[in-house]
Amino acid sequence: MPGLTLKLIVGLGNPGAAYARTRHNAGFWLADELARRHGGTFRMEAKHRAELARVRIGEQEIWLAKPMSFMNLSGGPVQSIAAFYKAAPGEMLVAHDDLDLEPGDVRLKQAGGHGGHNGLRDIIGNLGADFWRLRIGVGHPGERHEVVNYLTRASAADDALIHEATNRGADIVPLLLEQGPQKAMNKLHTKGSPPPAAG
Repeated sequence: MPGLTLKLIVGLGNPGAAYARTRHNAGFWLADELARRHGGTFRMEAKHRAELARVRIGEQEIWLAKPMSFMNLSGGPVQSIAAFYKAAPGEMLVAHDDLDLEPGDVRLKQAGGHGGHNGLRDIIGNLGADFWRLRIGVGHPGERHEVVNYLTRASAADDALIHEATNRGADIVPLLLEQGPQKAMNKLHTKGSPPPAAG
């Protein structure tokens, strides 16, 4: 099965030290982890209103991006970067926090709605919905009116689970590029390890 060609991986979050350790910044954590593993260094690119790092993963050169416009306005920077580097929506992966998944859970999908996520909403408004998403579970407080406060700093237990999810997300990116989305989804969405083969 052929691998997926990606030109751009975007992590969503809010800029500044006050937001750095919040649940809402799980996408930034994923981008930072990919940069750390693959030798990238983020630099502010004012014309795109984003921090960018170039990495090589397997045979592909990929730009990692963290919009610095605040979450609700993520679409402008992402559109600017995608246009500059000629990345079609199907060649983009957007990593983001997801209230509908438990902390520690992570899912890969292409296209779909925004699910109430304002960063996705703005990107879809600017680029359409055909990009890939890496959904990083951060859990839900149970009541809609509690979401704003909930998306602040996670408990120590949840923080560890969310970081575990970002690590698993980073783990499957090379597989996604080399063997394609189905293999990556199978690995990512399978709980635990399969039993060893008999013989």
